[in-house]
Amino acid sequence: MLERGAAAGLNHLLAQQPWAAERLKAFAGQCAEFRCPPFPDLRFAILESGLVEEASADAVSALVVKLKPSALPLVLVRDEAALKQIELEGSAELAAAVQQLFRQLAWDIEDDLSRVFPDIVAHRLAEGGRAFAAWQGEAATRLAQNLAEYLTEEQPLLARPADLDKFLREADALREDAARLEKRIERLESARRR
Repeated sequence: MLERGAAAGLNHLLAQQPWAAERLKAFAGQCAEFRCPPFPDLRFAILESGLVEEASADAVSALVVKLKPSALPLVLVRDEAALKQIELEGSAELAAAVQQLFRQLAWDIEDDLSRVFPDIVAHRLAEGGRAFAAWQGEAATRLAQNLAEYLTEEQPLLARPADLDKFLREADALREDAARLEKRIERLESARRR
C-alpha cells in the first residue's frame, strides 16, 4: 500500500520533469530498494517509460539505498548533507542516476496548483509557500545562533572556539614541558648513578 502511494508520487514528479524519466529509461527492468528503519522498505521496479511501479516480491534489487531516520527531513528538503547519511549498495550507474534525481528533481507545486486555481492565484500561493519556508529556515538559523551565543557568552555552558583552541595549545605546551622535565630528570638520575 505504502509502495503504491510512493510510486504514484514519484511518477507524478517524473511526469512533471520529462528529463528525469528519460534518465531512468536506461535502467528499465531493474529494481531499487529504499530502507529506512523502522519504516517499511520500499521497492520499485523501473519501467520502459522511465516511470516506476511497485516491485514484485521475488525481484532482485540492483540498488539498495539505506537511509538513517535522521536523514529523512534532510531528504525532504533536498539538503546535500543528507547524502552523507545515505549508504548505497549495488549498481554504480543506477546510484549515480538516483543521486542526480535527488539533486535536481523538484516538485512543480505551482503547476499542480494551477489545475485547481487560476494561474495568478496559483503563482501567489506558491510564492507565499516558498517565502514562508524561507522564513522558517531563517528563523531556525537565527534561533540556533542566538542559543549558541547565549550558551557561550551569557551563560557559559559551552566553550567558545577561541577559548577551546587556547586551552588545547596550553595543554600541548604543558605536555611538552612535562616530557622535557621527565627527560631531564632521567639524565640527572643516570648521571648521579655513574
